[in-house]
Amino acid sequence: MALTLIIGNKNYSSWSLRPWVFMRHYQLEFSEKRIALFTDTTDEALSQYNSDFKVPVLKDDQRLAWDSLAILEYLSETYLNDRGWPNDLDARALARSISSEMHSSFSNVRNELPMNCRKYFQNIRLSADAGREVERIKSLWRKSRMEFGQNGEWLFGEYSIADAMFAPIALRFNGYNISLDGVEKDYVQSVLNQPCIIEWIEAGKQEKEVIEQDEIET
Repeated sequence: MALTLIIGNKNYSSWSLRPWVFMRHYQLEFSEKRIALFTDTTDEALSQYNSDFKVPVLKDDQRLAWDSLAILEYLSETYLNDRGWPNDLDARALARSISSEMHSSFSNVRNELPMNCRKYFQNIRLSADAGREVERIKSLWRKSRMEFGQNGEWLFGEYSIADAMFAPIALRFNGYNISLDGVEKDYVQSVLNQPCIIEWIEAGKQEKEVIEQDEIET
């Protein structure tokens, strides 16, 4: 099999989830290589991929791509005839923008709501900065759905790179019981109903490793 996706722990690795769910949604055949993160052997295992010891990495025969958004772009261009982005130019501009914003922003949400498939929380108290980021994410979802999502359940109707980029946020919002209404609530439910997401969550729950910095208590 030409495509191999190197990922980290499914319970914790939100960046690994992004290309994995995209590939599964589009039924791209690939082999999966899981490397447990933050162990004594992690750096050695990742040293061959030129990714600065980070996951995910896509290996296409002898070609390497790393960084989630770069991998998603590569897959769209190389295997999907660029179907990873919406056809409409206005929708595509917005999809690229929100995907890039997801890639570079929302550090407070990342820090205060680390991905953890095993746990559900009821009484999370967010900082003011994290709260603003949550509202920003919800506004991006509403804008995308209301302007371009009429022909399907995803942010731009049909599944896109943007949905893969925001999938871990949807899991966080569900796991930390973030208050949602209307469009954003329906969108998170669409993510949770996705068969490959269900598979990923169940696999994460079966993992034995514990990464202490991604475990929070209330």
